[in-house]
Amino acid sequence: MKVSTEDVGNRQIALNIEAEDAELDKSLDEAYHHLVKEVSIPGFRKGKAPRAVLVQHVGKQSLLDEALEHLIPQLYKQAIESQEIEPISRSEIEIIKTEPLVFKATVSLKPEVKLGDSHSIKLEPGPAIKIAKKEVADAVEKFRESQGAWVPVDRSVELGDLVTMDIEANVDGKPWLNHKGILYEVDKDSSSPVPGFASRLQGAEKNKEMNFNLTVPDDYPVKEMCGKEGTFKATVTEIKEKDLPELDDKLARSAGYENLTDMRKKVAADLKAKAEAKNRSELGQKALDALVEISEVSYPPILEDEEITGILRDEAQRLGFRELEDYLKRSGKTEEELKQELRPIAQKRLIQGLVLGKLAEEEKIEISSSEVDNKVDEIANSAEDKENARQFLSLPQVRQSMAQSLLTQKTMDRLLQIAIGNSENKTKGE
Repeated sequence: MKVSTEDVGNRQIALNIEAEDAELDKSLDEAYHHLVKEVSIPGFRKGKAPRAVLVQHVGKQSLLDEALEHLIPQLYKQAIESQEIEPISRSEIEIIKTEPLVFKATVSLKPEVKLGDSHSIKLEPGPAIKIAKKEVADAVEKFRESQGAWVPVDRSVELGDLVTMDIEANVDGKPWLNHKGILYEVDKDSSSPVPGFASRLQGAEKNKEMNFNLTVPDDYPVKEMCGKEGTFKATVTEIKEKDLPELDDKLARSAGYENLTDMRKKVAADLKAKAEAKNRSELGQKALDALVEISEVSYPPILEDEEITGILRDEAQRLGFRELEDYLKRSGKTEEELKQELRPIAQKRLIQGLVLGKLAEEEKIEISSSEVDNKVDEIANSAEDKENARQFLSLPQVRQSMAQSLLTQKTMDRLLQIAIGNSENKTKGE
């Protein structure tokens, strides 16, 4: 076997492999002994037909295909071992010619990251978070509204009502919606089924049919309906309004607080904690963007393709599709079109992940088994079915995913510590 290598860029290397005549002859002989036992040839018992007769019966190409199916993987394995190459995925094989056997294997190598100086990044932590009284009042009112009860009313529809209705809709003359007795909350900001629908229900009277037209928005998920006019027919059969409880100590106690004053105090503290977490997350993203900017990353294309496939599957599952093919059909776009749209997102995610991984390596950041155990306990203890949750979280692949998530967060915390620490040190020096 003869092997030569060629760097084709993007962390890929091409192995040009040529088999010796003796290697191909041996493989052809092994293929003959295998096929002759499998093929029934008139006039011969299985395994007894001469090679020339077998070739005449199955064809020279079939014998060659059988030989190459075993010989190419053998030679490829020998080649990567002799060249001390460590592939990260299955290589692409291209047969150049068969006499003599010459083939090329394009091998994907581990990504390479030249990390910039993280200690050169400086970020200002920003002013202290303050929560306004109105924010607290809005949060308390939101809880109050969530505790309200829907009660029937004898009047026309108003914004904020909950109605039961029958609805039919056609778009471009084709049936679209046909529902009986569905519940619909009349929210002026709702975009369901299309923007403006809720406002058109305002003033509707019970058991009186309404007819109106609305345009389907250009960004509607079903491509063939975008920008077209929809004809709607709706009949409201029941109208309910929300009866809100009094804003008092009783309401606060129902939410687990001592009284209304305690509720407002703890809601304010919770709002502050969330705002600080958001601020920290935004600062962390700025630090990561800055580190990516001063780093150099090279990776094989297959990693980008795998990232795109992962994004597509996550999106399909999020929208309730069990199979990716069903999601692709519903999107109105080809798989290639969606992949091209997602490529910039995949590139950014992949590069950020590789940079963070390199930072974790250089900073010697690790996640211990006990840290994963603590996270399992935290999640399981908050679940309704604690036992089933713990069993699921104990699966090796789930623990591995949790460990990776914890490592990412720990590395982000360290990066932010470096960036803010640099800023604070500079301020003190000044």
